[in-house]
Amino acid sequence: MGKRGKSVSTIIYAQNYSLMELMAAAIAREFRDQETAFVGVGPPLIAAMVAKLTDAPNLTIAVEGGTIGSSPRRLLTCIADTTICERAYSCGTMWRNFGDQQRGFYDVGVIGGAQIDKYGNVNATALGDYNRPSVRVAGSGGANDIGSSVGRYSVMMRQEKRRFVERVDYLTVPGYLDGGDARIKAGLPGGGPHGVITTMGIFRFDEESGEMYLDKCHPGITPEKVKENVGWDLKMAPSIGTTEPPTQEQVEIMRVLDPYGLYLGSGREGMGDVEKGFDFYMEVLDKSYDAMTELFRQKGL
Repeated sequence: MGKRGKSVSTIIYAQNYSLMELMAAAIAREFRDQETAFVGVGPPLIAAMVAKLTDAPNLTIAVEGGTIGSSPRRLLTCIADTTICERAYSCGTMWRNFGDQQRGFYDVGVIGGAQIDKYGNVNATALGDYNRPSVRVAGSGGANDIGSSVGRYSVMMRQEKRRFVERVDYLTVPGYLDGGDARIKAGLPGGGPHGVITTMGIFRFDEESGEMYLDKCHPGITPEKVKENVGWDLKMAPSIGTTEPPTQEQVEIMRVLDPYGLYLGSGREGMGDVEKGFDFYMEVLDKSYDAMTELFRQKGL
C-alpha cells in the first residue's frame, strides 16, 4: 500500500501531459518522505509540492528566502515573495537557511544550469573565457551551496550537445569534480549529484567513477538520440528504461499549482506584455488562491 492508502495497481497515469510536466513528475520522485528539501522557486518548488501532496506528505520544504515548511496558497514568482511565509514553520532569514545548509541539515536539493559535464559539474556563470565570455549567464544564486552541502541533489536542464560538454567552461557547482574520490578529497560535505533530468531522459552517476550514464529515456526518445546530444562518449545503463509518465493526480496538482503554465507551460509570454503584464500577474495570483486552498484542504494541509 502507498503512503496515502492506495495500492500500486490503482495508479492512473495521465494520457495528456507536457514535457515540462513529465520532467517535474520525475523530479518529484526524487524526494522522499521525512526528508528536508532545499529548493528554488519555479519547477523545483512545484515538483517538491507535488511530492508533498502525493507520496512524501512529511517532506519539509525550505527555500532560499528564509522560510521552512511553508505551504503557500498562491503561485510564487521569486524567492522573496512574501506568499512563501504562509503557514510556514519558520520565516527566518536567507543567511540562516544557507548556514543550516552548510551544516548539513538538508537532505536533497534541485538546481539548473547552462552546462554540465560527464562528472556532473555545472556551469551557470559564463560560456567561453570567463573574462571575455560569449555569454554571461545568471550565476550561481544558491546552486553552489546546494551542490556543495546537501546530502544529494538533482539537476534539471535542457538536453543539447552544447550544454552536455566534456568539461564545463566554468565550475559553478561541484559535481564529482575529476571523478573517483575527488569530491571527498576536496572536503565537500554534501553527497553530490544523484540524477540529471533533461528534456530527453534521466541520467545517474556511477558510484565508483562518478561518471554520468544514461538510465532512462523519455517516451518516444531513443538512446541513440540522447547520445547525439551529448558531447562525450556517453555510457549507458545495462538496460535502458523508459521514464515513468506523470500520474493523473500529479498532473492535476501541477495545473492547480501553476494554472497559467508560468513555469510548466507557455504562460511566461503573458508576463512579457508591458501594458498587460501586471494585470496578468494579478490574475494569476487571484486564480491560484481558491483552487490551491481547496487542494491543500483536501490533502489535510
